[in-house]
Amino acid sequence: MSLLVVGTVAFDAIQTPFGKTDKIVGGAATYICLSTSVFTKKINLVSVVGDDFPKEDIKILNSKGVNTKGLQIKKGEKTFFWSGKYHNNMNSRDTIETQLNVLEEFDPIVPNEFKKSEFLMLGNLMPSVQKRVLNQMNKKPKLIVLDTMNFWMDNFMDDLKDALKNVDVLTINDEEARQLSEEYSLLQASKKILNMGPKYLIIKKGEHGAFLFSEDKVFFTPALPLDSVLDPTGAGDSFAGGFIGYLAKTKDVSFENMKRAVLYATVMASFTVEKFGTENLKTITKEEIDCRLKTLKDMSQIS
Repeated sequence: MSLLVVGTVAFDAIQTPFGKTDKIVGGAATYICLSTSVFTKKINLVSVVGDDFPKEDIKILNSKGVNTKGLQIKKGEKTFFWSGKYHNNMNSRDTIETQLNVLEEFDPIVPNEFKKSEFLMLGNLMPSVQKRVLNQMNKKPKLIVLDTMNFWMDNFMDDLKDALKNVDVLTINDEEARQLSEEYSLLQASKKILNMGPKYLIIKKGEHGAFLFSEDKVFFTPALPLDSVLDPTGAGDSFAGGFIGYLAKTKDVSFENMKRAVLYATVMASFTVEKFGTENLKTITKEEIDCRLKTLKDMSQIS
Protein backbone atom coordinates (compact mmCIF):
# COMPACT_ATOMS: atom_id res chain seq x y z
CA MET A 1 0.00 0.00 0.00
CA SER A 2 1.25 3.50 -0.80
CA LEU A 3 2.41 5.75 1.99
CA LEU A 4 2.65 9.56 1.92
CA VAL A 5 5.27 11.18 4.16
CA VAL A 6 5.20 14.94 4.78
CA GLY A 7 7.93 16.63 6.79
CA THR A 8 11.31 18.31 6.72
CA VAL A 9 14.31 17.36 4.64
CA ALA A 10 17.14 19.32 6.19
CA PHE A 11 20.74 19.81 7.22
CA ASP A 12 21.85 19.20 10.82
CA ALA A 13 25.04 19.92 12.72
CA ILE A 14 25.15 17.85 15.90
CA GLN A 15 27.28 17.83 19.04
CA THR A 16 27.04 15.11 21.67
CA PRO A 17 29.37 14.08 24.51
CA PHE A 18 30.75 11.46 22.10
CA GLY A 19 31.57 13.59 19.08
CA LYS A 20 30.25 16.13 16.61
CA THR A 21 29.40 16.40 12.94
CA ASP A 22 29.75 18.99 10.25
CA LYS A 23 26.63 19.75 8.24
CA ILE A 24 24.89 16.42 7.50
CA VAL A 25 21.56 15.42 5.99
CA GLY A 26 18.69 15.16 8.46
CA GLY A 27 15.09 16.28 8.86
CA ALA A 28 12.03 14.42 10.10
CA ALA A 29 10.90 13.21 6.67
CA THR A 30 14.37 11.88 5.84
CA TYR A 31 14.48 9.69 8.94
CA ILE A 32 10.87 8.60 8.47
CA CYS A 33 11.38 7.64 4.82
CA LEU A 34 14.58 5.69 5.46
CA SER A 35 13.02 3.84 8.39
CA THR A 36 9.83 3.12 6.45
CA SER A 37 11.76 1.86 3.43
CA VAL A 38 12.70 -1.29 5.35
CA PHE A 39 9.04 -2.34 5.16
CA THR A 40 7.67 -0.86 1.92
CA LYS A 41 9.03 0.61 -1.32
CA LYS A 42 5.90 2.61 -2.15
CA ILE A 43 6.78 5.84 -0.33
CA ASN A 44 5.68 9.26 -1.55
CA LEU A 45 7.48 12.32 -0.17
CA VAL A 46 6.24 15.91 0.11
CA SER A 47 8.83 18.36 1.40
CA VAL A 48 11.03 21.30 0.37
CA VAL A 49 14.77 21.95 0.04
CA GLY A 50 16.99 24.63 -1.45
CA ASP A 51 19.20 24.12 -4.46
CA ASP A 52 22.11 23.58 -2.04
CA PHE A 53 20.74 20.13 -1.19
CA PRO A 54 22.92 17.38 -2.72
CA LYS A 55 21.39 15.51 -5.66
CA GLU A 56 23.24 12.41 -4.45
CA ASP A 57 21.13 12.33 -1.28
CA ILE A 58 17.93 12.59 -3.29
CA LYS A 59 19.14 9.62 -5.32
CA ILE A 60 19.69 7.67 -2.09
CA LEU A 61 16.05 8.26 -1.16
CA ASN A 62 14.98 7.19 -4.66
CA SER A 63 17.03 3.99 -4.33
CA LYS A 64 15.08 3.18 -1.15
CA GLY A 65 11.75 3.37 -2.95
CA VAL A 66 10.96 7.02 -2.19
CA ASN A 67 9.11 8.94 -4.92
CA THR A 68 10.43 12.52 -4.67
CA LYS A 69 8.04 14.10 -7.18
CA GLY A 70 6.58 16.07 -4.26
CA LEU A 71 10.00 17.37 -3.12
CA GLN A 72 10.12 21.05 -4.04
CA ILE A 73 13.61 22.36 -4.89
CA LYS A 74 13.72 26.15 -4.52
CA LYS A 75 16.28 27.76 -6.82
CA GLY A 76 18.53 30.35 -5.22
CA GLU A 77 17.35 29.40 -1.70
CA LYS A 78 18.86 27.41 1.15
CA THR A 79 17.70 24.24 2.88
CA PHE A 80 16.39 24.28 6.45
CA PHE A 81 19.29 24.01 8.91
CA TRP A 82 19.40 23.08 12.60
CA SER A 83 22.39 22.90 14.92
CA GLY A 84 22.22 21.53 18.44
CA LYS A 85 24.26 20.28 21.38
CA TYR A 86 23.18 17.39 23.62
CA HIS A 87 23.81 17.36 27.37
CA ASN A 88 25.66 14.53 29.09
CA ASN A 89 22.45 12.61 29.83
CA MET A 90 21.56 12.68 26.08
CA ASN A 91 17.91 13.34 27.02
CA SER A 92 18.09 17.12 26.73
CA ARG A 93 19.71 19.44 24.24
CA ASP A 94 20.28 23.08 23.44
CA THR A 95 19.56 24.57 20.05
CA ILE A 96 22.61 26.47 18.85
CA GLU A 97 21.17 27.76 15.59
CA THR A 98 18.04 27.42 13.48
CA GLN A 99 17.79 28.70 9.91
CA LEU A 100 14.27 28.19 8.56
CA ASN A 101 15.25 29.19 5.01
CA VAL A 102 12.88 27.44 2.54
CA LEU A 103 10.74 26.15 5.40
CA GLU A 104 9.63 29.65 6.35
CA GLU A 105 7.11 29.86 3.51
CA PHE A 106 6.62 26.16 2.80
CA ASP A 107 3.32 25.44 1.08
CA PRO A 108 2.97 21.65 0.75
CA ILE A 109 1.73 20.69 -2.70
CA VAL A 110 0.55 17.10 -2.90
CA PRO A 111 0.90 15.75 -6.47
CA ASN A 112 -2.28 14.23 -7.88
CA GLU A 113 -0.79 10.74 -7.92
CA PHE A 114 -0.08 11.03 -4.17
CA LYS A 115 -3.60 12.11 -3.19
CA LYS A 116 -4.88 8.54 -3.02
CA SER A 117 -2.13 7.33 -0.68
CA GLU A 118 -3.63 4.85 1.76
CA PHE A 119 -1.34 5.73 4.68
CA LEU A 120 -0.36 9.27 5.68
CA MET A 121 2.50 10.25 8.00
CA LEU A 122 2.40 13.92 8.99
CA GLY A 123 5.87 14.64 10.31
CA ASN A 124 6.71 17.36 12.79
CA LEU A 125 5.61 20.60 11.09
CA MET A 126 3.48 23.64 11.84
CA PRO A 127 -0.09 22.34 12.46
CA SER A 128 -1.54 24.63 9.78
CA VAL A 129 0.80 23.02 7.23
CA GLN A 130 -0.29 19.55 8.37
CA LYS A 131 -3.94 20.58 7.92
CA ARG A 132 -3.26 21.86 4.40
CA VAL A 133 -2.01 18.40 3.49
CA LEU A 134 -5.12 16.75 4.94
CA ASN A 135 -7.32 19.08 2.90
CA GLN A 136 -5.64 18.00 -0.35
CA MET A 137 -6.28 14.26 0.01
CA ASN A 138 -8.93 12.86 -2.36
CA LYS A 139 -10.26 10.59 0.36
CA LYS A 140 -9.42 9.86 3.97
CA PRO A 141 -6.43 7.51 4.12
CA LYS A 142 -6.73 4.15 5.86
CA LEU A 143 -4.49 5.53 8.64
CA ILE A 144 -3.26 9.03 9.48
CA VAL A 145 -0.38 9.40 11.95
CA LEU A 146 0.66 12.84 13.21
CA ASP A 147 3.82 13.83 15.05
CA THR A 148 4.22 17.15 16.83
CA MET A 149 6.30 18.87 19.52
CA ASN A 150 6.12 21.29 22.44
CA PHE A 151 7.07 24.31 20.29
CA TRP A 152 3.78 24.03 18.39
CA MET A 153 1.93 23.59 21.69
CA ASP A 154 3.53 26.77 23.02
CA ASN A 155 2.67 28.85 19.97
CA PHE A 156 -0.12 27.19 17.96
CA MET A 157 -2.14 25.12 20.42
CA ASP A 158 -5.53 25.92 18.83
CA ASP A 159 -4.29 24.94 15.37
CA LEU A 160 -2.83 21.72 16.76
CA LYS A 161 -6.07 20.74 18.52
CA ASP A 162 -7.94 21.42 15.30
CA ALA A 163 -5.59 19.12 13.36
CA LEU A 164 -5.95 16.37 15.97
CA LYS A 165 -9.67 16.07 15.20
CA ASN A 166 -8.79 14.44 11.87
CA VAL A 167 -5.99 11.99 12.72
CA ASP A 168 -5.99 8.37 13.84
CA VAL A 169 -2.70 8.19 15.75
CA LEU A 170 -0.78 10.89 17.61
CA THR A 171 2.84 10.23 18.53
CA ILE A 172 4.53 12.43 21.16
CA ASN A 173 6.91 12.09 24.12
CA ASP A 174 5.92 12.06 27.79
CA GLU A 175 6.76 15.73 28.37
CA GLU A 176 4.62 16.76 25.39
CA ALA A 177 1.76 14.52 26.53
CA ARG A 178 1.72 16.23 29.91
CA GLN A 179 1.79 19.69 28.32
CA LEU A 180 -0.98 18.91 25.84
CA SER A 181 -3.27 17.33 28.45
CA GLU A 182 -2.29 19.38 31.51
CA GLU A 183 -2.15 16.08 33.40
CA TYR A 184 0.90 14.54 35.12
CA SER A 185 -0.32 10.94 35.08
CA LEU A 186 0.24 9.52 31.59
CA LEU A 187 -2.89 7.39 31.96
CA GLN A 188 -4.98 10.47 32.68
CA ALA A 189 -3.13 12.35 29.94
CA SER A 190 -3.99 9.64 27.42
CA LYS A 191 -7.70 9.85 28.23
CA LYS A 192 -7.77 13.60 27.70
CA ILE A 193 -5.77 13.46 24.47
CA LEU A 194 -7.89 10.65 22.98
CA ASN A 195 -10.94 12.84 23.64
CA MET A 196 -9.35 15.46 21.36
CA GLY A 197 -9.80 13.23 18.32
CA PRO A 198 -7.10 10.56 17.84
CA LYS A 199 -8.20 6.93 18.17
CA TYR A 200 -4.73 5.89 19.35
CA LEU A 201 -1.91 7.60 21.20
CA ILE A 202 1.77 6.70 21.35
CA ILE A 203 3.79 8.20 24.20
CA LYS A 204 7.54 7.76 23.80
CA LYS A 205 9.74 7.70 26.89
CA GLY A 206 13.15 7.47 25.22
CA GLU A 207 15.42 4.95 26.89
CA HIS A 208 12.49 3.90 29.11
CA GLY A 209 10.30 2.57 26.31
CA ALA A 210 6.95 3.54 24.79
CA PHE A 211 3.21 3.29 25.50
CA LEU A 212 0.39 2.65 23.03
CA PHE A 213 -3.07 3.72 24.21
CA SER A 214 -6.55 3.22 22.81
CA GLU A 215 -9.81 4.09 24.51
CA ASP A 216 -9.84 0.87 26.52
CA LYS A 217 -6.41 -0.76 26.03
CA VAL A 218 -2.80 -0.08 26.98
CA PHE A 219 0.39 -1.64 25.64
CA PHE A 220 3.96 -0.98 26.80
CA THR A 221 7.31 -2.00 25.41
CA PRO A 222 10.71 -1.38 26.98
CA ALA A 223 13.49 0.17 24.97
CA LEU A 224 16.43 -1.96 23.91
CA PRO A 225 19.58 -1.68 26.07
CA LEU A 226 22.42 -0.58 23.82
CA ASP A 227 26.20 -0.71 24.13
CA SER A 228 26.56 2.65 22.44
CA VAL A 229 24.36 5.73 22.02
CA LEU A 230 26.09 8.37 19.91
CA ASP A 231 23.27 10.60 18.66
CA PRO A 232 19.56 10.64 19.63
CA THR A 233 18.66 12.96 16.72
CA GLY A 234 15.94 11.44 14.57
CA ALA A 235 15.13 8.59 16.96
CA GLY A 236 11.51 9.67 17.30
CA ASP A 237 11.15 10.07 13.54
CA SER A 238 12.71 6.65 12.94
CA PHE A 239 10.25 5.25 15.49
CA ALA A 240 7.34 6.82 13.59
CA GLY A 241 8.68 5.51 10.28
CA GLY A 242 9.02 1.98 11.61
CA PHE A 243 5.52 2.14 13.08
CA ILE A 244 3.65 3.29 9.99
CA GLY A 245 5.93 1.36 7.64
CA TYR A 246 5.07 -1.95 9.29
CA LEU A 247 1.35 -1.12 9.26
CA ALA A 248 1.50 -0.18 5.57
CA LYS A 249 3.27 -3.45 4.80
CA THR A 250 0.78 -5.62 6.69
CA LYS A 251 -2.32 -3.54 5.78
CA ASP A 252 -3.70 -4.23 9.26
CA VAL A 253 -4.48 -1.26 11.54
CA SER A 254 -5.96 -3.23 14.46
CA PHE A 255 -4.70 -2.57 17.99
CA GLU A 256 -3.07 -6.01 18.07
CA ASN A 257 -1.07 -5.27 14.95
CA MET A 258 -0.18 -1.80 16.23
CA LYS A 259 1.44 -3.54 19.20
CA ARG A 260 3.72 -5.37 16.75
CA ALA A 261 4.33 -2.10 14.91
CA VAL A 262 5.46 -0.43 18.15
CA LEU A 263 8.02 -3.22 18.62
CA TYR A 264 9.40 -2.67 15.12
CA ALA A 265 9.36 1.10 15.74
CA THR A 266 11.43 0.60 18.89
CA VAL A 267 13.94 -1.49 16.95
CA MET A 268 14.29 1.13 14.19
CA ALA A 269 14.89 3.90 16.73
CA SER A 270 17.56 1.78 18.43
CA PHE A 271 19.57 1.55 15.20
CA THR A 272 19.37 5.30 14.61
CA VAL A 273 20.94 6.34 17.91
CA GLU A 274 24.00 4.10 17.49
CA LYS A 275 25.53 6.36 14.82
CA PHE A 276 25.36 10.01 13.84
CA GLY A 277 22.55 11.14 11.57
CA THR A 278 20.97 8.72 9.13
CA GLU A 279 24.10 6.60 8.66
CA ASN A 280 22.75 3.40 10.23
CA LEU A 281 19.36 3.59 8.53
CA LYS A 282 20.99 3.46 5.11
CA THR A 283 22.71 0.12 5.70
CA ILE A 284 20.75 -2.03 8.18
CA THR A 285 19.53 -5.41 6.96
CA LYS A 286 16.35 -7.40 7.55
CA GLU A 287 18.42 -9.99 9.42
CA GLU A 288 19.73 -7.35 11.85
CA ILE A 289 16.21 -6.04 12.42
CA ASP A 290 14.77 -9.51 13.03
CA CYS A 291 17.58 -10.36 15.46
CA ARG A 292 17.00 -7.21 17.48
CA LEU A 293 13.23 -7.73 17.40
CA LYS A 294 13.70 -11.21 18.90
CA THR A 295 15.83 -9.69 21.67
CA LEU A 296 13.11 -7.16 22.42
CA LYS A 297 10.40 -9.82 22.52
CA ASP A 298 12.51 -12.06 24.76
CA MET A 299 12.96 -9.16 27.21
CA SER A 300 9.19 -8.91 27.67
CA GLN A 301 8.30 -12.58 28.04
CA ILE A 302 8.04 -14.66 31.19
CA SER A 303 8.19 -18.43 30.87
